[in-house]
Amino acid sequence: MVGDPSRFSTVDSSKQRGLSVKMLVTGIAKGVRYTSTWLSAALVVCGAIEAQAQSNVGSIKGRLVWGGSAVPAAKNLIDVGQANKDPQVCAKSEPIPARDQAVDPATKGVRYAFAYLVKPQGANPEAVKALIAKTPRVEIDQKNCEFIPYVTAMIQDQPLILKSSDPVNHNVRFSAFTNAPFNQILPPNGQVEVKLVAERRPIPLNCDIHPWMKGYIMVFDHPFFAVTKEDGSFEITGVPAGAQNLVLWQETVGYVTAGAARGMEVQVKPGATTDVGEIKLVPKG
Repeated sequence: MVGDPSRFSTVDSSKQRGLSVKMLVTGIAKGVRYTSTWLSAALVVCGAIEAQAQSNVGSIKGRLVWGGSAVPAAKNLIDVGQANKDPQVCAKSEPIPARDQAVDPATKGVRYAFAYLVKPQGANPEAVKALIAKTPRVEIDQKNCEFIPYVTAMIQDQPLILKSSDPVNHNVRFSAFTNAPFNQILPPNGQVEVKLVAERRPIPLNCDIHPWMKGYIMVFDHPFFAVTKEDGSFEITGVPAGAQNLVLWQETVGYVTAGAARGMEVQVKPGATTDVGEIKLVPKG
């Protein structure tokens, strides 16, 4: 019927619904556009902050080299088949080398030394995050009756896993200044997790069952550290620009760098690598 009010009510309702949907879609589109603009702006700001942070850091590199008259010859602690304890495992098929003076004859580089900053001026939270993301936990294995790796540097935010891949009993013992003493038997293929806090000096590791076994751990509250490589080289990245104090420590002589525990001053330039050159390790005696 022409005069039927319900027909006009239905048409009006349809128009209203169409208008509402159109308004809703328009609002969503505007919201998406505003959100996208906001996110883009936020990303630009974050990128600028990150770029600024990166421009305020630099790197320190150098090389620890033998300063004696003659490079010490490599030697073994235990030759193959000569272990006086558990010879069916220890040095059964390969020798156990001495690592206290690991000097590369070709480059005179000294391996297994700690390079680190003392009381660094400034911080780098992103470097800490990257370090933990790359190595969420640190592992020291006992294999062929050796501590592997021989020297370990870590930040206190990383758990330490002490494990044994050998089919014989070991024990791990250490005594430190800040951390509580530790002495625990590790059965074959056993492991234990340890939480350590920063120490000012390296922590010696020992196994009383196999007395030739030793190693070192150094725990930091910052990410500015390294261990010297086979050629004696090291690099510490992400260091806040400005004056920093660098220390090199090696087990046979202790502090190698001038200033002993205080370290040698290094000026770090933003966005650049400061090369401290060759630092000589002069043997005692």
